[in-house]
Amino acid sequence: MSRALAAVKSLDHLVLTCASIPRTVSWYTKYLGMKQDVFTPPATPDTQRVALKFGTQKINLHERGKEFEPKASTALPGTADLCFLVEEGVDLDEVREGFERDGVEVLEGGKVVARTGAVGTIRSVYVRDPDGNLIELSQYETA
Repeated sequence: MSRALAAVKSLDHLVLTCASIPRTVSWYTKYLGMKQDVFTPPATPDTQRVALKFGTQKINLHERGKEFEPKASTALPGTADLCFLVEEGVDLDEVREGFERDGVEVLEGGKVVARTGAVGTIRSVYVRDPDGNLIELSQYETA
């Protein structure tokens, strides 16, 4: 077996292309507790960018038609499928109920469902963000 050129250890950030940065920021801060971060990249000091921070990761936001280079070959709103681990102690049934109360459709029959995560069995709630990206909110099952 050959050695990898660059062995990956973790994810630092990803980029979402959205129709409206303010609408995306509003949804992710309201429902997922992420924090808006406005930053100026060192390479382009005359440009302000927007990201959503959580834990030690972030999601950089690109607005459709105003993407920053380099970008994905097909950078479109609604093309992502993301799974986020939620904090221990969060009741996924209460999360499901909160989305339903606000008129956000909970997929998979409106239920918390069992799935397979990177390191074991997870319980998940599925919804879509304002751009139609699939958002999975999950917790690992405890023994």
